[in-house]
Amino acid sequence: MWPDMELAVIKGVRAQLGGPRVTDEVPAGVEKLLPVVVVQVAGGGDDRISDTVTVDVEAFAADRSAMWQLAERARAAVHALEASVAGGVVIDTVDTVQRPVEVPYGNPNLRRAVATYSLTTRAGTQA
Repeated sequence: MWPDMELAVIKGVRAQLGGPRVTDEVPAGVEKLLPVVVVQVAGGGDDRISDTVTVDVEAFAADRSAMWQLAERARAAVHALEASVAGGVVIDTVDTVQRPVEVPYGNPNLRRAVATYSLTTRAGTQA
């Protein structure tokens, strides 16, 4: 049985960042809750030994400078999960698929950067 990697990444990033809201969906009224980080599984696969999960990490902030700072903090937080236990899941590797890039959100009261990471775990490696 494969562990819930989305939840593991959320818990791990939340512990690393220690302040911004970290969730699995964009909350209603996000512009009033900034800063916010959203983690969502975007794909992946397994070879019956290792599970590889691709996650998108969105960093929402009030302005461009704050957005870049949060996106880089989130990137460091995701990479800190490599060779660790996050949310009770052993995470073997973390790779950047796409570094943070600004993606318009259609709301003039916030800025968003999106990055994509690939994480691996093995079957039965829940701590």
